[in-house]
Amino acid sequence: MSSDIQVLESAVVRFAGDSGDGMQLTGSQFTTSTALSGSDLATFPDFPAEIRAPAGTTFGVSAFQINFGAKKIKTVGDAPDVLVAMNPAALKVNLATLRPGGMIVVDTGSFTKRNLQKAGYDANPLEDGSLEHYQLVELDATKMTVEAVKDFGLGNKEALRCKNMWTLGLMLWMFSRNRAPIIDWLKAKFAKLPDIADANIAALNAGHAFGETAELHSSIKRYTIGATKQEPGIYKTVTGSESLSWGLVAGSQLANLQIVLGSYPITPASPVLHTLSKMKELGVVTFQAEDEIAAICAALGAAYGGALGITSSSGPGIALKTEALGLAISTELPLVVVNVQRGGPSTGMPTKTEQSDLYQAIYGRNGDAPLPVISTRSPADCFEVAIEACRLATKYMTPVILLSDGFIANAAEPWKLPDMDALEPFPAKFVEEIGEDGFNPYKRDEETLARNWAVPGTPGAMHRIGGIEKSYDTGHISYDPANHQKMTDTRAAKVAGIAHDIPLQDVDQGAKSGKLAVVGWGSTYGPISEAVKAARAEGKDVSHIHIRYLNPMPSNMADLLAGFDHILVPEMNTGQLKTVLRDRYLVDATPLNKVSGQPFKITEIQAAINAALGEEG
Repeated sequence: MSSDIQVLESAVVRFAGDSGDGMQLTGSQFTTSTALSGSDLATFPDFPAEIRAPAGTTFGVSAFQINFGAKKIKTVGDAPDVLVAMNPAALKVNLATLRPGGMIVVDTGSFTKRNLQKAGYDANPLEDGSLEHYQLVELDATKMTVEAVKDFGLGNKEALRCKNMWTLGLMLWMFSRNRAPIIDWLKAKFAKLPDIADANIAALNAGHAFGETAELHSSIKRYTIGATKQEPGIYKTVTGSESLSWGLVAGSQLANLQIVLGSYPITPASPVLHTLSKMKELGVVTFQAEDEIAAICAALGAAYGGALGITSSSGPGIALKTEALGLAISTELPLVVVNVQRGGPSTGMPTKTEQSDLYQAIYGRNGDAPLPVISTRSPADCFEVAIEACRLATKYMTPVILLSDGFIANAAEPWKLPDMDALEPFPAKFVEEIGEDGFNPYKRDEETLARNWAVPGTPGAMHRIGGIEKSYDTGHISYDPANHQKMTDTRAAKVAGIAHDIPLQDVDQGAKSGKLAVVGWGSTYGPISEAVKAARAEGKDVSHIHIRYLNPMPSNMADLLAGFDHILVPEMNTGQLKTVLRDRYLVDATPLNKVSGQPFKITEIQAAINAALGEEG
């Protein structure tokens, strides 16, 4: 091993290639090795929208970015330090993301005339001087992979499928990561295909060995990044979809209820269905319905039957569920609706991230139909937020919308496994004894205004609920104008009252008053946090407020916002939270909007902070 290994505090690496090049697998295995080394990390899988885009085209490029370091990592990094480009299209699509002077590792074997044409290049960028401002590392990974696996009897197509492992081996060497976890994974994955396993291991080792020999005679250098300081405990690298699913199960157990998921596959929400379907041993029931409407109705029926109903989708699917969601509000049954937001409207950009369903969540139903809306800010945060959604749904007998997004769902970060015994239970309350006056399903708890919940079959508790307005006093159908006014007001008061049962809004960084507050929600947390941290390090009067409870908002929100001269609201839409804040608190919030399908960069928010403070000064 070379003695002049360069020590880095952090690094950002982006793997990019065709959707069939295994970039997501390469990135996830690099992530596994990095996590086991103790470095903190954040990842960003960037999928193409086309399922079967022609090989070598720009719209079929798949990428995986990881930011890892010996410090706390909150974002996936503004600009990669290293771009691994498996073909010309990957280079063309991702070059603009690379930092000035960054390293480009290219497979020269893929830079054929045909591939250059498909990527839209008039000339070979490896030869025309256009990359002279970067550190260019040219390797014929195609040729070296075929050579590494030639003893395993694979055809050319199968041999080339090992190229991602050769590249991974090189990057593991470059950043001093351990190969052993990947070798163990390959043996397990291809246990029934030992030749395939051995070929991939050989390619992995060959890429690693190339790095060991190349450092002696080229500009390729080796780096090391240490472990970050973490609280003692057991950690697992999780995606947002995984921790959200586990949080839903934990919430159902804390409520002492069975969980029933009714769902229909849709990008990027499908992993919630996939994860929960593997948890039958914990009493989880999953139902893949024929459409979105059937999915939410099945979950609502399960809630009527005494279970915790869950349904998951993305924006277009939530639109289809809207009528049944109104039914859930009218019947006042506990239901958690998970919306993993994506680029819209309509089909939009299914594999790209956005935060543009806030209006839909807060306002998007016919009639006056308020419900609680909460959001998660990171993959690890999903666990806690999912539990809270379950608590609110069961305590207040209401559907709850939980907002995630495509970035959070697919991104990954280390998560400290919680002590389940330390989590406070919130067992659901069912009506068990019926008084002399009979059963009124809309008799309410005086404090929460939650209605009675009786499991079908409870003696004396036969009742009917549905979408037609019911009498406040009897639970029977009612067209009385005064009763409808009372029921509408009561449902609204029930949701509004939740503000007294949630934490006061805190300030994530900075003072509770001052010149500027940067107010965000959801997955903008990381870049806002880093931008505010940098601004405060320069002595600027700026604070960061991040909102989890979007409806109702915490009871101190008005006073908190009033303490700042200016409010800046970065969000991945055209200004939805900004509008909500202006409506509720009459604050002149300034929007910072982005709807490119990509997360905010720290520098974008820094520039907006400087502009806001400059206008103030």
